[in-house]
Amino acid sequence: MTRFPRDAPKRKVIKALEALGFEVIREGNHISMSRTNPDGCKTSLTLPNHKEIKSSTLLMILRQAGITREEFIEVFDEP
Repeated sequence: MTRFPRDAPKRKVIKALEALGFEVIREGNHISMSRTNPDGCKTSLTLPNHKEIKSSTLLMILRQAGITREEFIEVFDEP
């Protein structure tokens, strides 16, 4: 099994989150993303607009968005 990324490149993190159904809403000092769930409610998340996202920050973002490590790693490692 692939390890969880330590200092993940921002572009790759955004690409993985888009594969999980999120879309970029706004970009500034932070990046706002949102997705509509099957039950109709929306899930929003905010990423720091840094070159790389630290693993601890990424884990907190995934926890708040209800995404497991395994789900994220699966789409993160796709070419």
